[in-house]
Amino acid sequence: MTAAALSAHKPDPAIIFDTLNAYQRPAALKAAIELDLFSAIARGSRSADAIAQAVSASTRGVRILCDYLVISGFLAKGNDGYSLTADSAMFLDRSSPAYLGSAARFLLDPRLLSPFLNLGDVVRTGRTTLPEEGTVSRNNPIWVEFAKQMAPMIFPAASETADLVAGDGEMRVLDIAAGHGLFGIMIAQRNPMAQITALDWPNVVAVATENAAKFGVAERHTALPGDAFETEFGGPYDLILVTNFFHHFDVATCERLMRKVRASLTCGGRCVTLDFVPNDDRVSPPVAAGFAMMMLGTTAAGDAYTFAEYEKMFRNAGYVTSELHTLKTAPQTLIVSRE
Repeated sequence: MTAAALSAHKPDPAIIFDTLNAYQRPAALKAAIELDLFSAIARGSRSADAIAQAVSASTRGVRILCDYLVISGFLAKGNDGYSLTADSAMFLDRSSPAYLGSAARFLLDPRLLSPFLNLGDVVRTGRTTLPEEGTVSRNNPIWVEFAKQMAPMIFPAASETADLVAGDGEMRVLDIAAGHGLFGIMIAQRNPMAQITALDWPNVVAVATENAAKFGVAERHTALPGDAFETEFGGPYDLILVTNFFHHFDVATCERLMRKVRASLTCGGRCVTLDFVPNDDRVSPPVAAGFAMMMLGTTAAGDAYTFAEYEKMFRNAGYVTSELHTLKTAPQTLIVSRE
């Protein structure tokens, strides 16, 4: 903001009070999801009394919650009572095939929230207050929750990624830190000759195996239990997926994994990275840039890296080119690197 704009701006404390009370917003949404309030409204309950009866809650509690959800943009209110917005109807009604309510269990998990209750301490030390290496500590059970609850939110990005890289013909694919396994599974669905190996900690990769069976690709999907930095990848692979993973680590650790990936690629093989990639200004676009705060709170050294930083890391690890692909269905960006 210019000096002239600053002098013309009348100080207003509203943003301060709004931010200090902002914790109520996710709490209200989580409560509504747990009560299945959106589904009750979708089924025809419109008044506070009717909704309260449908979700087995108090009328007072439901009325105040619904009014707050109207203020927050999740519901509409008219003479005939409460109704769903277009977004809530699509993503928060449990009967919708695009239902995303399960994501609240992971995103609002107390284990993820706890460092932010004392963020000043995190900023002073530059690392999470969570034990050991934070969320990437060995066999951290939070990733089982991630694998089980976040798949619906990840599905659009996995589908679009598969459209871009699945190709046709024989293909060996390694899915590192596979979690739910959807990125490899979607490739297997697009390309009937693709063979997928999913690597993750044993308790997590089991979820990917279950999903491979659900999506009908179990016969071309193999689990590789282990740690991405310690387990031998095997191969060589035509394509190695590293989705939502590099951001947990510092540059040196990322480059170490990039070299290991490169050593397991075929000649002309590709490393496909999906991640939150901010612009060079580090404040835009908001979702990608803001993801750095999550890494500050929950990891020992993670960050949201710009494309220039990724390009340099991959170049240092021996790759010749890295191409940026903006996704239409997700805030993450796809980077395709070749040796």
